[in-house]
Amino acid sequence: MSFFYKTVSLAAAAVIAAASLTGCAGGAKKPDGRLSIVCTSFSEYDWTRNIVGSTDSADLTYLLGSGTDIHNYQPSTRDLLAISDCDIFMYTGGSSEIWVDEALKNSRNKDMKVLRLFDALGQSIKEEELKEGMEAEDGEDDGKEYDEHIWLSLKNAEILCGSICDTLCGADPVNAASYRDNLASYTEKLSALDAEYTEMSEKAQVKTVLFGDRFPFRYLVDDYGIDYYAAFPGCSAETAASFETVATLAGKLDELHLDTVFIIENSDDSVARSIIDNSKSRNAAIEQLNSIQSVTQKDIDGGTTYISIMEKDLETLKKVLD
Repeated sequence: MSFFYKTVSLAAAAVIAAASLTGCAGGAKKPDGRLSIVCTSFSEYDWTRNIVGSTDSADLTYLLGSGTDIHNYQPSTRDLLAISDCDIFMYTGGSSEIWVDEALKNSRNKDMKVLRLFDALGQSIKEEELKEGMEAEDGEDDGKEYDEHIWLSLKNAEILCGSICDTLCGADPVNAASYRDNLASYTEKLSALDAEYTEMSEKAQVKTVLFGDRFPFRYLVDDYGIDYYAAFPGCSAETAASFETVATLAGKLDELHLDTVFIIENSDDSVARSIIDNSKSRNAAIEQLNSIQSVTQKDIDGGTTYISIMEKDLETLKKVLD
């Protein structure tokens, strides 16, 4: 067992033992009868919030409300306790969440329902790929690594919302009819936005995007037949691109007559600027797409939703690819 696993395991055990001494009981709904639901990502949280709707039947916890990127997140003692006692726990299931197994081993609620979204998608999960010009991560082995950014496909979102609804209905059959009505309404919105993305891709004059950054958008571009080049894979921890990577991407910028280099939210644009500076396309713009990996509670309080972010990304893509 790695040091990190030991740390998570010991912390979880200590937290649960301390909670037991205070008389907190696990294995049941909250005293008011509401479900306790814990989600690791914003997309899971927002989808669930829409399916629960106005029934007020659930208390939702979003673990990354501080804005920590999912790749850098480590659970706090408060997070471990919330997971230990919840009725439903949802997580993506990618390599960034290897801490989950240890956290669940120490859960006090043995009736907890656990939804791993990777399992819901099955064979639709894509492996990370290393495209031409992309910087390989230091120490990368030959093992398969799967792209965990499954939420960046509206088609996936429809499937995953169905799985979330099934889980809610199983845990709370009294409100099942409301959950299914809310799912139907929300799925219509997802489907309508998917149709807008399809229309955008069909009308696009440019069929390739180039990222001077990590590339978490493979599910999205594959859905709509858009090609891509990028400095790093989606789950890479690398931030410094080699001269070879910059030169290759600068060449692609010129070869494909692209006028934009993309970055993701909260990103340093230094790699993107280096690509532009080493190309003939010195007037190329830098645009940002939001990969929905660092949404804060403040954003949520201000009205940010999964659909609002995907709509804004659509408008950016329309502007660049038309």
